Amino acid sequence: MAEPIHPAAIEHLPVFITQPGQTDYLFNGVVVFLLIAVLVVGNLYFQLHSIPERRAHRTSKVQMEIVAILALISLFTHNHLFWIAGLLLAFIQIPDFSSPLYSIAQSLAKLSGRDAAATGDPALIIEEPVNAIDPAAKTDAHGGGI
Repeated sequence: MAEPIHPAAIEHLPVFITQPGQTDYLFNGVVVFLLIAVLVVGNLYFQLHSIPERRAHRTSKVQMEIVAILALISLFTHNHLFWIAGLLLAFIQIPDFSSPLYSIAQSLAKLSGRDAAATGDPALIIEEPVNAIDPAAKTDAHGGGI
């Protein structure tokens, strides 16, 4: 037998109002919904936050590390300026300045007559191209010897 309704209550109570001691299905549904919503929104936040790092994987290693550090700083400080800087840096192609400078250094070492093998410095070792012309072999315009 159902318990009697309180005299101050209306005759037809809404379905979400339960009797004392009964299971509150609305409360349980809201708890499950909020847990799922928090997990989904958190996952979307972290996916959005990792965009600069995923984009930076196509760049150089140093650039990728700088972007990763900027993203990590922005995650812990909640300062979005670091995230924006990392995103911009991930989309910018930084020119390679070291290769031309390295080539200039090798050329100057070769012109100065420094022997790279004798010094043991790997930065001075110059690898000759495969199709290099031998300066000792003197030939005329038709390929014959002079």
